Amino acid sequence: MARIPTGLSSFSSKSSKNQSTPTIFPVRVKYIFFNDKDYPTQWDDYGQYASIGSILFEEINNPGNKSLDSFSLARPLYSNIKLLPLINEIVYVMSLPDATLQVNVDGGKQFYYFQSINIWNSIHHNAVPNPLANSPTNAENYSETEAGVEVQTNEEDGDINLGNTFKERTGIRNLQPYEGDVLLEGRWGNTLRLGSTINDSTPLNPWSDSGVSGEPIIIIKNGQSETENDPWIPQVENINTDKSSIYLTSNQKIPIGAASTDYSSYTPAFGEVPSSPNLYNGSQVIVNSGRLLFNSKNDHILLSSARTISFGAQKGFNFDTPSNFVVKVGTKIMLGDKEESTTEPLILGDKFLGDFQKLLTDLASLTTALGTVGTPVPFTPNIAVAQTATKVGLQAQAMLTSIEFYKSKTTRTL
Repeated sequence: MARIPTGLSSFSSKSSKNQSTPTIFPVRVKYIFFNDKDYPTQWDDYGQYASIGSILFEEINNPGNKSLDSFSLARPLYSNIKLLPLINEIVYVMSLPDATLQVNVDGGKQFYYFQSINIWNSIHHNAVPNPLANSPTNAENYSETEAGVEVQTNEEDGDINLGNTFKERTGIRNLQPYEGDVLLEGRWGNTLRLGSTINDSTPLNPWSDSGVSGEPIIIIKNGQSETENDPWIPQVENINTDKSSIYLTSNQKIPIGAASTDYSSYTPAFGEVPSSPNLYNGSQVIVNSGRLLFNSKNDHILLSSARTISFGAQKGFNFDTPSNFVVKVGTKIMLGDKEESTTEPLILGDKFLGDFQKLLTDLASLTTALGTVGTPVPFTPNIAVAQTATKVGLQAQAMLTSIEFYKSKTTRTL
C-alpha cells in the first residue's frame, strides 16, 4: 500500500519534546484518556488528571499493531471547547510550546490536536480503520459508511473499534443546512441551529411559512425524529416528533401540536383569547418535550405576563404545598366556569355563621318555650308540638355547640 506523505519523518513516536519547527500533520487516534482506570501506567507517565482529554496517536503512514508505549501524546488544542475524537478517527496534530515556556522561551514542545477530520461527512463518527487490519469487507464497509450505513465495531471480524463504550447506531443523521446557518451537532442527534427564516427553502423547513427571509431563529434539539428516509439524507427539525426541543423565534410560526388548546374559560370581559400555539408568529420561546420540570433550589419561581397566563391540562390541575396558597384578584374569581355561568356567590363563613348562631340561639329559646308542659292556664301546649319543639331544640343546641366546625381550616376569602 502506498504511504501517505505527511511530513512525519522527523518526529519522534514517543515524545513531542524539542520539536524545533512547528508542524501540522494528520494522525490516527489510538487511545483517549478519560480516567485513571483504563491505562494506569500511561496515566502516571502523562500527568494523571492533566492528561484527561488527551490522545495517544500513531502516524497514519506507519500503522501497525503497536504497544501503548510506542504512541505519542497530544492534548486538546483548546481549553474551553473540547471536541473529543473517537478511536480510529483522524485528527490534525500541531507541535506548539509546552509549560516550560514560562522558564525558557526556547523550551520544549508539545503536540496538540484539532477536531476529527470530516472524512465521511458524518456527525456520528469519521473513523478510518488501520489498513493493516486486513479484511475483505473493509473497502465495502467504508464505502457504505460514506453513504450513511452502519459499520460494525468488532475488530476481530475486520471491522473498526470506536472506543470502550461508543457503539455505532444506525439512523443518526446530519442536520439539513440552509444558507447562512451556524450549526453545532453532537454525535447522537443533539443539535443547535443558529438560523433564519428562508422563504422558498429547498428542502422546505417548518419555520419559514411566514415572515421574511433573514429573521433569526435558534433551535436546540435533543434526539431525532424516527423516519423511513435513507440514513444518509439530512434531517430537518420537527418540533412534534423530536425528543426535546427549545425554539427561540423572532417572527416565525411554529407548527406545534399543543397537548391542550382549550381556551373556553376566556370571555371578552375576562381577557383576550390567546392565539393558538401553531398560529402565533411573534417572538416567543417554545419548550417541548415528553415532560417538563421547573425546579427552584433556593428561591422563587416567578411567572409574569403582560396579558393572561393560561393553564391547560388533559387530566387535572393539582397544587400541593405544606404552606399557604394565596390568590389575590382585582375583580372576581370564577370557579367551575366562566363569568356568565358562575352566578352563585360564595358565602362569607364568619358573617353567615355569626348570624346563623343568633338564629339558632333564638330558635332554641323558642322551642324550649313551646316544649314546656304544665304551664299555667290559659296556655296549654299541644303534646305533638311540644315533642317536635323539644327535638328541634336539641338539634339547634347541637349545632350551636359545633358552630366552629362549619368553618374551613384552610380556605379564606374576602
